[in-house]
Parts: sequence; C-alpha cells; structure tokens
Amino acid sequence: MSPVTTQETSGSYGQMPDAELVTRARGVDASEGDTRAFDELVRRYQDKVFRLCFKILRHEDDAAEAVQDAFLSAYRGLKNFKAESTFSTWLYRIATNAALMKYRRRRDGHVSYEQSQSSIEDAEPMAIADWSTQPLDELLDTETREILSREVDRLPANEREVFVLRDIMEQSNEEVARELGVSVAAIKSRLHRARVHLRDRVNRYFREKLTRKPRP
Repeated sequence: MSPVTTQETSGSYGQMPDAELVTRARGVDASEGDTRAFDELVRRYQDKVFRLCFKILRHEDDAAEAVQDAFLSAYRGLKNFKAESTFSTWLYRIATNAALMKYRRRRDGHVSYEQSQSSIEDAEPMAIADWSTQPLDELLDTETREILSREVDRLPANEREVFVLRDIMEQSNEEVARELGVSVAAIKSRLHRARVHLRDRVNRYFREKLTRKPRP
C-alpha cells in the first residue's frame, strides 16, 4: 500500500479521530470499507511506523518493506480490531511483529543495530535501559540480537506494548499512560517486568556461552 499525501486525502478526513476513520475503513453492515479513511490512517502514522521499524531493523529498505507489510496486515485485520485498544497501539504491535519477522529472516552479513546504512545522521541504536551489564559489543552480535528479537515477541501483550512504546518509540511514561488508558504506575511496573525478562534471558545466554565447551 503506497504512502498518500495530504492533497490526496480530503480535509474532512484529516479532522476525523482515529476511531471514526477505523469505523469508515471497516465498512458498515458488511458494505465495502472506505479506502480514503484508511489512506488517512496511513498518512497519519506512516512516519511513526517507519521510525519504529527502523529502530528494530537499522536498515532503511528493510524498514520500508516492514512498513508496507504492517499496513497491509492492519488493513486486512481491521474487522478484528477491538475498540478497547487504541488504533495506534494496535498498529504499533502489528508493525513490531512485522519488523521482527523481517529481522529473523535476515541472513548473516546484514547491518547490525549500531551500524546503519541510513542517511539519518542522528540515528541511534535501540536502547533497552537497565537490562544487562554485558559489554555493548557483545550485546550487539548477531546471535544475541536474534535472542532479543525472539524474546520481545514472546513478552506478554501488555508488557510488549509498553516496551515498544517506551523503549522503541521513546514515548514518555505519561504519553504511554494516556495512550493505553492506565496509570503511570502501571506503565512503570509493566516496563520493569519487560526489561527484567529481557535482561534475564540475555544474561542466561551469556552464562551458557561462557560455560559452553568449544568443539574439537
């Protein structure tokens, strides 16, 4: 699904809240959905979704492909979208899964998190705060990044969405709390559990790596 420009979407659609756009895009009484409404959702979120995918993949072409996959999956899954979740949070979960799936399909030799082919000068690697005391160069090797991508995908849904919004999308606790409709204390608790899970899994990997006997 190709990006759209502001000129391609009528002004009235640009003023609608996400919930109304989703309703129009889904269609009513089994009628065909309004593609202009979904085009507006794409326009509204494509930059944020690209930044999310880029933070995971650290490669512009791969991130762009993940964005296309994410919006296609979202369009196909609109009828299963539940209103108790915000559209943006639901979309970010889909985009995270799309980026992680593309990352796992990579072969050795692609760029790592700390090495980007992007022209974005201030791009920084994805940071997971307070999660391990291991050296950074060890944490960023291919095998460890594979463990991270797998374990993020395995987090409970409520922890994964907070982790994505806080540590990947870099929103504040207050912003995430407003988006998810819960307290800041709940956000801090879920984020702590997510980080502990990832830290423990990576530390376990390093312990096993240190005790692993080299093959003869």
